[in-house]
Amino acid sequence: MDAYRKFALFLKGLIYETKNGFVIASRSFDNNDVDVDVTGQVFMISGANSGIGYSTARSIALKGGEVHMICRNPERAQKAKDSIVNETKNSKIHIHIVDLSRVNDVLKFADDFTKNHTRLDVLINNAGEMIQEFRLSEVENFEMNFATNVVGPAALTFGLIPLLKASNNNPRVVIVTSAGMLLQKLNKNYFDKVEKDFDGLLAYAQCKRQMTVLGDCWAAEHPEIHFSSMHPGWVDTPAARRGLGDFIVKMEDKFRNSDEGADTVTWLALSPVALAYPSGSYFQDRCVVTKHLFLANTKETKQERTDFYQFMTQTVASCKIDETTKV
Repeated sequence: MDAYRKFALFLKGLIYETKNGFVIASRSFDNNDVDVDVTGQVFMISGANSGIGYSTARSIALKGGEVHMICRNPERAQKAKDSIVNETKNSKIHIHIVDLSRVNDVLKFADDFTKNHTRLDVLINNAGEMIQEFRLSEVENFEMNFATNVVGPAALTFGLIPLLKASNNNPRVVIVTSAGMLLQKLNKNYFDKVEKDFDGLLAYAQCKRQMTVLGDCWAAEHPEIHFSSMHPGWVDTPAARRGLGDFIVKMEDKFRNSDEGADTVTWLALSPVALAYPSGSYFQDRCVVTKHLFLANTKETKQERTDFYQFMTQTVASCKIDETTKV
């Protein structure tokens, strides 16, 4: 089954997810969908200093939006902010230094942001990293793919949901996932004993499956917010080069650039048309697509989804440190 999934995923990628796939898909795009002025609206984007996150931040800034960039590296964040401000002449670009693998720090940031801001209209969970070697996060001792790609973003989302609900402008959450998730069925216990025979690609794929399922659960739990997840296609980004290595080198001419990869993210964040689709939908190139490969046996049951949502709720809650008890 694993061999079938990998072959089917690669074939799908060659047909639909390359640069040529984007060129073909974009012929049906209506540019009026994103011809909007979002002055006064507030956006938050994780991983906003490079790749898809940077392209998305720049596009939203060009439309007048206030952008909060969640970044890990202060120097790269400042350079990205300066570039966006210089290009767009939009001064409402803000940097927040947060390491998503440090989950208590994420929860504290979300709490502080909620206390100090009156609105958040769109949250874009973009940051991601494919970590090829097994290692644990420094604080909570989660496997690093799980900490960075699932627990951290989940904590950010859980923490900001009350502020999103305060928006009077159709609040949204966009989750940037990966078609790699098609290799994996949801398994809430995947990271319990992952050190043996560790595979960074499969760990990353499981993370993206888990985030997509979380999007489904949040959509059901919070109908006031429009949730969507998306796959950007094969995109040449710094994170992809770190994770995929030789594959990008060999297939470089087939990879999309960051602007092409960010197109559907921006569309989901800005377009009124996107809100017409059911919350919890999964997109590629502005179209709803399947969350499972044909005959791949990756569909979770309703009970598995419920159990996973409860598990993640408890996992995030367990990371919160009561500051009043610290000595």
